[in-house]
Amino acid sequence: MTPNSANVAAFSVLKRRVALHSMMAAAAMTVLKLAAGLLSGSLGVLSDAAHSGLDLIGSTLTFFSVQVSDRPADEDHTYGHGKFENFSSFGEVILMAVSSGWIIWEAIQRIVHHGTELRNSVWPVAVVLTSIGVDYWRSRRLKAVADKTGSSALATDAFHFASDIWSSLAVLCGLGACWVGTQFGVGWLRYADPLAAVIVSLLILRLTLRLGREAVSVLLDEIPVQTRLRLIEDVTQVPGVLGVEQARVRRAGANYFADLTLALPRRFTFEHTGELVRAATEAVHRTLPEADVVIHTVPRQARAESIFDRVRAVAARNNVSVHELSVQSHQGRLHVEQHLELDETLPLLKAHDFVCLMEAEILREVPEIDGVLTHIESEPATIEQPAEMIEVDRRIEEAMRSTAAQLPEIVDVHEIIVGRTGEHIHLSCHCTLPDELTMLRVHEVITALEDRFKLECPEVYRVTIHPEPVTDNLR
Repeated sequence: MTPNSANVAAFSVLKRRVALHSMMAAAAMTVLKLAAGLLSGSLGVLSDAAHSGLDLIGSTLTFFSVQVSDRPADEDHTYGHGKFENFSSFGEVILMAVSSGWIIWEAIQRIVHHGTELRNSVWPVAVVLTSIGVDYWRSRRLKAVADKTGSSALATDAFHFASDIWSSLAVLCGLGACWVGTQFGVGWLRYADPLAAVIVSLLILRLTLRLGREAVSVLLDEIPVQTRLRLIEDVTQVPGVLGVEQARVRRAGANYFADLTLALPRRFTFEHTGELVRAATEAVHRTLPEADVVIHTVPRQARAESIFDRVRAVAARNNVSVHELSVQSHQGRLHVEQHLELDETLPLLKAHDFVCLMEAEILREVPEIDGVLTHIESEPATIEQPAEMIEVDRRIEEAMRSTAAQLPEIVDVHEIIVGRTGEHIHLSCHCTLPDELTMLRVHEVITALEDRFKLECPEVYRVTIHPEPVTDNLR
């Protein structure tokens, strides 16, 4: 099990445990409040009992939702089951609104019909005080687990039970005011109990609207604008990204899903693109840790693309390899010369047609160019078998060393390997050159070495020379 999957499993157990404890507490408080309300005749206590009954339904819904939401993605739910938590939150918001509306209605009926006399008893007070203690404990416990796991259902539950504390305090005030009215003959205080219920219900309704907006926004895949802008800014700062053409983010339960389309320079290789995608994914995770990230890439022309880059882009689109690319200026007009490798089994007519189409595409892509000259070379249709290493030919090796000694920039040649493939002899070696030598001069020196060596050993079919800086050989 990976560390991430281990965390998911641990969070799942923690969420189920705290949801179960909350459900059991809601069941116990519903029974106690109902008994105390019936005993005292207090609308405040009875409404609180009804509220706790709805809490029990909501807690049960939360308990089952956290079990379903932690299931892994399957064929029918490719984004997982996290939305069940958001549906649970929305369902609990509806229950809170219904309970508040019912309490307000009952309170108005009692006020209009001059209420119901309360039977003063210590039991309702004891039950309400116990309810406050239980609600305080489970709201803090639920909030701690919700913050740790990112569960929206538990967060709604925590808020719900925190609001119940204020409801219970209002009920206590109503009971106390009614007791004072009875003891001292203040008639209007008999309305304190239903008025307290109305005030608390209005407060709960106001907070319920805010929770309802949050639940609906998640169900409609709405996220804060600042989150999306910060994500785009972080990804845009990744070196190599030309721009973010599309960025979509959605949330399911505690999980975020990010889908981005990045514009990258079209000259990038697959390997370079893969590295850049990994860097962009890390940038997304800085804004949305643990998010499931999908990145699409589209090739785009960079602002600083040279003629060489644009010609190579055409070759890449046509899935061919181009080398020895050069651009010459003749009488103020630019001409491109390139070597193109094509399948050695391709007939000449098809090869010529392909090259003509590619040259026309280059002229359209790079309007500064007036002409293209292509040298067609054959690319082996099959991979050559590793050549059997032969005894180093002393004469060929000495010829390479003596030729290198004629060029003052060359420090030395080493790792000279002479091989044979079929009837052809090939040679490869490493050539040490000064660190500060420009690439233009390196190319000239290497070309001169190859040309002079072939004059000495014309039997060598292919020469491959790898230039190295002096510093690299000192490591």
